Amino acid sequence: MIIPKTTEEIELMRESALIVSKTLGMIASEIKPGVTTLQLDRLAEAFIRDHGAIPGFLGLYDFPNTLCVSPNSQVVHGIPNNTPLEEGDILSVDCGAIKNDFYGDHAYTFTVGEVSDSIKKLLTITKASLYAGITAFKAGNRIGDIGFAIQSLCENEGYGVVRELVGHGLGRTMHEDPEVPNYGRKGSGKKIVEGMVIAIEPMINLGTKNIKQHSDGWTITTKDGLPSAHFEHNVALLNGKPELLSTFDYIYQSLGISSDEELPFRA
Repeated sequence: MIIPKTTEEIELMRESALIVSKTLGMIASEIKPGVTTLQLDRLAEAFIRDHGAIPGFLGLYDFPNTLCVSPNSQVVHGIPNNTPLEEGDILSVDCGAIKNDFYGDHAYTFTVGEVSDSIKKLLTITKASLYAGITAFKAGNRIGDIGFAIQSLCENEGYGVVRELVGHGLGRTMHEDPEVPNYGRKGSGKKIVEGMVIAIEPMINLGTKNIKQHSDGWTITTKDGLPSAHFEHNVALLNGKPELLSTFDYIYQSLGISSDEELPFRA
C-alpha cells in the first residue's frame, strides 16, 4: 500500500535526507587511494550520530555496518572491510539515516583518482538516467514511466540495466510501496500520487545486466566482472511535480565541482 506523506512529514523527511547528503559530502573528501572502506564507515557512523540521527542501515535486516560500499564490479550492498582503495577504482557509497522517525537513503558513485574514459561515461550516463527517471515522476504518470526513462537512456548506450534490484517508497520504514524498477513500459505500474516519496536508484552495468549474490548474503556483483554504477536520490511529489529531498551539492562542494543539475527539481 502506498502511503502518501503530508507536507509536514515531507519536511521531516527532508531533514533525514539532508543528514545523508551531508554525510556523503564528508565522505567525498576522504575517498582516495590507500583509504579503507571500513575507515569510511566509521567516519560516517560518527558523523550521523553527531548530527542527531541514527544510522539507517546498521542492523537493518541484520546488515553489519553504516554504509553499503561497493567498488568496481560490486553493484550494491558491499560490506566495509580493510582492503585499501586503489587508483582507478570506483566506489558506490549508499547511506541511510533516521531522524524524527523518518528515513533518508541515497547513494553516489565516486571515482578514486583517475579513471578510464569508459568508466567516466558509465558514471555520466547512469547519473543522467537518474534525472531522467526523476523527470518522469510527475502527476498523470505511472511507475513504469520512471523505469522506461531510465532503461531507454542506458540501454541505448549499450549498458545493462539490473532487474533484480529496484528503487522503493520511503518513509517511516526504509522500504515502502511502491517498488520502483529501473526498467518498464510507459503507462504501466502504480499511479503516481501527490505526497508520494520514493527513492529512485539506477543500478547500471558496463556489460551484462546479469548479477550474482555472494556467500556473505549481501554483496552483489556483475556476473561478467565489469564495473557497475549506482546513483540514488529521494524525491517527493509536490503540486504534481518532483521535488528533491536529497542533494549532491555537499559532494560537489567537497570535490570542487560546479553543477546546476538539480535546479529543475528544487522548490
